[in-house]
Parts: sequence; structure tokens; C-alpha cells
Amino acid sequence: MTTPPDATSPLAASSLVGKRALVTGSSRGIGADTITYLADAGAEVVINYRNKEARAVKLADSIRAGGRTALTIGADLTDPDSVAAMFETVKAELGGLDILVLNASGGMESGMAEDYAMQLNRDAQVNVLTSALPLLGSGSRVVFVTSHQAHFIRTTVTMPEYEAVARSKRAGEDALRALIPELEARGIEFVVVSGDMIEGTITATLLERANPGAIGARKEAAGRLYNVSEFAAEVAAAAVEAIPDDHTRFVGDVTGFVAE
Repeated sequence: MTTPPDATSPLAASSLVGKRALVTGSSRGIGADTITYLADAGAEVVINYRNKEARAVKLADSIRAGGRTALTIGADLTDPDSVAAMFETVKAELGGLDILVLNASGGMESGMAEDYAMQLNRDAQVNVLTSALPLLGSGSRVVFVTSHQAHFIRTTVTMPEYEAVARSKRAGEDALRALIPELEARGIEFVVVSGDMIEGTITATLLERANPGAIGARKEAAGRLYNVSEFAAEVAAAAVEAIPDDHTRFVGDVTGFVAE
């Protein structure tokens, strides 16, 4: 077993045998732990990365050591050709997908184009899902990972340093939700997983660097913040558990966030 330390797997052993799952941005952090939970439950997994190949290979090796199947595929999600090549490889190696977790996001990195957050968090999310449709059969599921700060951005002010990212992620969520009728017609399920700031993530680190004390203040206001493995467990569970009526699975306290 390769379950992340200090975490309990949300999925029963062998419950995903015969299933195939791809998690974007899964060479580290939430994505890597989500992949691990899915693999431990028996799924054949695809580890997607942009530039952390060594980490992806190390994770895949650990999963294979446990007798599971793991592929590593590098792809820049903002490049449609790269995304198309990724899914061609998935088709050739696995034949299709049963679970697609849209975990990769960003926008706080330095040196990126001014509209990079919107390119990655909205445009790329839609392109990845539409490109995956030929591989997703009836009964498959798509999970989109976001934050409370993004989900509620139209009604609740967030940290200034995070606002542009939050708005781009909400735009991505809205664009994906617009596809729900088409997904349902194909028998594909869709769910959004929204959580508070997660301790130990790149986003939390960058926010703390830009605004020292911001994460501590958020933790005090919320009472507690999930760590990476805890939140990844919720994402993995969302891949198999019942879909809420509003297609949204909230992780942690939402007190202080104002619904639309």
C-alpha cells in the first residue's frame, strides 16, 4: 500500500479494480495523493505533469511496486496539441477513462503571461474535458477541484493576492457547469469539490510569501485547515460517492462564505 502518511484511505480496497483514472497536475501535492488513493483502491492511474517528470516517475514507481498500473504523461494543459497527444497515449495504453480529476490549477507563478490564470483555470479546463469526452463512457465521472475562495468569489471578498486566480477558477467552474447537460446526455457524471485553503500546497506557500500571516489568519477564522492528504482523500471520495443535487461537494466549514 502507498497511502499517504497520516491519512486514512476513503476508498475500500479493490473497489476500483478495472477502473481507469487520470488526475491532472498529479506529480505532487493534492494530485499525487489523490492518484495514490485511487491506485490503492485498484484503479489503473495516469499521472499527468507539466515539468516535474522526476517526481511523476518516482510516484509511478511506488505505485507499480504495490502491484498497480501507473502511467506518466507530460502535458502542458494550456497547449491543445499537448493535451491531444496526452489523450492519444491514454487511448493507446488504457483504451479509455472512467475517472477524470481536473486538479491542475495556477496563476500565482512569476514570469507567466498576464492572462495565464484564465488560460489555465478556465480555457484549459474546458479543453481538457472536451478532449477527454471520446474516452469517457456512460457511468464515468469528472471531478473539478476548486476552493471556497474561488467558488464564492462573486459574493465573498478574498485575499487581494488571490483574487485574480479565484476569479479565473470560478470562470472555469462556470464554463464546466455549462457542459453538464451534454455530459448527462452521455451518461457522464460531474461534481465540483470545493475546499478552504489547504496547508502545505504551493498556493498556500505563495500566498504566505506575498502576504505574511495570511494563511494563519485564515486558519484562525476557519478553526482548522485541511492538509494535503486529508483534502486529497475528499477528492478521491468524490470520484465514487453520490453526486450532490447541486453538483458541489464542500470540504470543511463554509461559515463566512456567502452563497449566491
